[in-house]
Amino acid sequence: MSVVEYERRGAVAVVTMNRPEYRNAQNSAMTYALDEAFTRAVDDDEVAVIVLAGAGDHFSAGHDIGSPGRDVDISFERKAVMWWDHVGRPGGDQRYAREMEVYLGMCRRWREIPKPTIAMVQGACVAGGLMLAWVCDLIVAAEDAFFADPVVRMGIPGVEYFAHPWVLGPRAAKEVLFTGDRFSAQRAYEWGMVSRVVDRDSLADETFQLAERIGKMPQFGLALAKRAVNQSEDLMGMRAGMDSVFGLHHFAHAHNAEVGTDALAGMDARAMKKAQG
Repeated sequence: MSVVEYERRGAVAVVTMNRPEYRNAQNSAMTYALDEAFTRAVDDDEVAVIVLAGAGDHFSAGHDIGSPGRDVDISFERKAVMWWDHVGRPGGDQRYAREMEVYLGMCRRWREIPKPTIAMVQGACVAGGLMLAWVCDLIVAAEDAFFADPVVRMGIPGVEYFAHPWVLGPRAAKEVLFTGDRFSAQRAYEWGMVSRVVDRDSLADETFQLAERIGKMPQFGLALAKRAVNQSEDLMGMRAGMDSVFGLHHFAHAHNAEVGTDALAGMDARAMKKAQG
C-alpha cells in the first residue's frame, strides 16, 4: 500500500496521505512520496489546482515519533536543501540535517508550488500536520477538525516550519504554543488560519467546488498572484523568522538531550496524546 495516493479529478489533482491506521503520521517515506505527487501535479499541464487530503478520520496527527514505520535512520534523496545526509552523523548533526531537509526544507519547497493548493482537513491536524496544511494556499476544514501544536510540552518552541505568527497572528500564536491546547475549526476560522468551515459530510464537495472555481482562472495569473502574496509574507519576515526559530528548535533538542534521556524530553506519541486529553 502506497503511503500517498494520487488521482486526477478533471483539472484537480488529489494528493492523499494514506497511513490512516497511524492517523497519517508523517515519516520520511511519506514526505518524499508527497513531494513526488506534488511534482507530478506541477508537471501535468492539465492540472490547475492541487488538493491535499488525509485518508480516514484524520488529516494528520503530525510527525511520526513512534509507529513501526518510523524511518529516522534511513537515507532519502535530498531535494529541498544542499546538505549532507543525516545517516551516520553524530549528535545534533544528525537531527539538524534530517529536519532541515525532511521538514523545514520540504515545507518551504511545497509552499513555492506554482499552482494553487488547498488542504482538505478533517479530524486531527496536529503539530507536523499543521505544517502540511499551512504550506497550502487555502484550508477548508470540516466542523470536526481540530488543531494544535503541543510540542512546548517537549520543551521545544513549536514545529520546524514556524509559520505561527503569520498564519495565526502573534497573540493567538502565543496562546496556541503556551497552552498546547486544541483549537477548533471555528476558532481557526476566526483567527484567519482557515478559509472555510463546512459540514463533515460536505467537506469533499465544498473543497472540489472551490478548486474547480479557482481552476478556471488563468494559470500564469494564479502563479503570479500566489508568488506575490508569498513574497509579501517573506518581506514581513516570515522566512527569516523561520530560520531563527529553527535554531531555537534545535537548541531545545540539544538541551533535552543534555539534561534528560533523549531529544524529545522523554515524550513519545502516547504521552503526547495523553497530555492532550
